[in-house]
Amino acid sequence: MGIFDGISKLFAGQKSGAVAKERLQLVLIHDRNDISPEVLTALRADLINTIKKYLDIDEGGIELDLNREDHSVALLASIPLKNMRRPVRGRKAAQEEGGGR
Repeated sequence: MGIFDGISKLFAGQKSGAVAKERLQLVLIHDRNDISPEVLTALRADLINTIKKYLDIDEGGIELDLNREDHSVALLASIPLKNMRRPVRGRKAAQEEGGGR
Protein backbone atom coordinates (compact mmCIF):
# COMPACT_ATOMS: atom_id res chain seq x y z
CA MET A 1 0.00 0.00 0.00
CA GLY A 2 1.38 3.39 -0.97
CA ILE A 3 1.38 6.57 1.04
CA PHE A 4 -1.52 8.05 -0.87
CA ASP A 5 -3.61 4.86 -0.61
CA GLY A 6 -3.42 5.04 3.19
CA ILE A 7 -4.20 8.74 3.21
CA SER A 8 -7.12 8.24 0.82
CA LYS A 9 -8.68 5.61 3.08
CA LEU A 10 -8.22 7.80 6.13
CA PHE A 11 -10.06 10.72 4.54
CA ALA A 12 -12.82 8.72 2.84
CA GLY A 13 -16.21 10.41 3.14
CA GLN A 14 -14.86 13.91 3.78
CA LYS A 15 -15.34 16.90 1.48
CA SER A 16 -12.49 17.48 -0.97
CA GLY A 17 -11.54 20.83 0.60
CA ALA A 18 -11.23 19.25 4.05
CA VAL A 19 -9.22 16.37 2.61
CA ALA A 20 -6.84 18.77 0.85
CA LYS A 21 -6.38 20.74 4.07
CA GLU A 22 -5.62 17.60 6.09
CA ARG A 23 -3.17 16.32 3.49
CA LEU A 24 -1.36 19.66 3.47
CA GLN A 25 -1.15 19.63 7.26
CA LEU A 26 0.34 16.13 7.23
CA VAL A 27 2.89 17.14 4.59
CA LEU A 28 3.88 20.25 6.57
CA ILE A 29 4.30 18.29 9.80
CA HIS A 30 6.38 15.71 7.95
CA ASP A 31 8.60 18.34 6.34
CA ARG A 32 9.22 20.16 9.62
CA ASN A 33 10.00 17.12 11.73
CA ASP A 34 11.24 14.28 9.54
CA ILE A 35 8.33 12.03 10.53
CA SER A 36 7.14 9.77 7.74
CA PRO A 37 3.68 10.35 6.27
CA GLU A 38 2.79 6.75 7.12
CA VAL A 39 3.50 7.35 10.81
CA LEU A 40 1.50 10.59 10.80
CA THR A 41 -1.42 8.92 9.05
CA ALA A 42 -1.38 6.01 11.50
CA LEU A 43 -1.09 8.38 14.48
CA ARG A 44 -4.01 10.48 13.26
CA ALA A 45 -6.17 7.39 12.68
CA ASP A 46 -5.33 5.97 16.12
CA LEU A 47 -6.09 9.28 17.83
CA ILE A 48 -9.43 9.57 16.04
CA ASN A 49 -10.45 5.98 16.80
CA THR A 50 -9.53 6.29 20.47
CA ILE A 51 -11.20 9.65 21.02
CA LYS A 52 -14.36 8.51 19.16
CA LYS A 53 -14.88 5.88 21.87
CA TYR A 54 -15.57 8.65 24.36
CA LEU A 55 -16.55 11.76 22.41
CA ASP A 56 -18.58 12.65 19.34
CA ILE A 57 -16.05 14.57 17.24
CA ASP A 58 -15.97 16.51 13.97
CA GLU A 59 -13.32 14.53 12.07
CA GLY A 60 -13.19 17.09 9.26
CA GLY A 61 -12.10 19.83 11.66
CA ILE A 62 -9.20 17.98 13.28
CA GLU A 63 -5.86 19.75 13.10
CA LEU A 64 -2.53 18.20 14.15
CA ASP A 65 0.74 20.05 14.47
CA LEU A 66 4.14 19.52 16.02
CA ASN A 67 5.52 22.46 17.97
CA ARG A 68 9.25 22.77 18.61
CA GLU A 69 10.45 24.78 21.59
CA ASP A 70 14.05 24.73 22.78
CA HIS A 71 14.98 21.03 22.81
CA SER A 72 11.50 19.53 22.89
CA VAL A 73 8.71 18.79 20.45
CA ALA A 74 5.01 18.77 21.38
CA LEU A 75 2.13 17.27 19.42
CA LEU A 76 -0.73 19.75 19.33
CA ALA A 77 -4.18 18.47 18.43
CA SER A 78 -7.26 20.58 17.88
CA ILE A 79 -10.27 18.26 17.85
CA PRO A 80 -13.72 19.88 17.55
CA LEU A 81 -16.31 18.18 19.75
CA LYS A 82 -19.93 17.70 18.75
CA ASN A 83 -21.31 16.05 21.90
CA MET A 84 -20.10 14.12 24.91
CA ARG A 85 -20.98 10.43 24.82
CA ARG A 86 -22.71 9.20 27.93
CA PRO A 87 -21.03 6.24 29.60
CA VAL A 88 -22.85 2.98 29.08
CA ARG A 89 -23.65 1.34 32.39
CA GLY A 90 -22.85 -2.29 32.70
CA ARG A 91 -25.65 -4.84 32.58
CA LYS A 92 -24.74 -6.07 36.06
CA ALA A 93 -25.23 -2.61 37.65
CA ALA A 94 -28.59 -2.20 35.91
CA GLN A 95 -29.72 -5.64 37.09
CA GLU A 96 -28.72 -4.92 40.68
CA GLU A 97 -30.76 -1.71 40.68
CA GLY A 98 -33.74 -3.45 39.06
CA GLY A 99 -33.89 -6.28 41.58
CA GLY A 100 -31.82 -8.86 39.71
CA ARG A 101 -34.04 -9.26 36.65
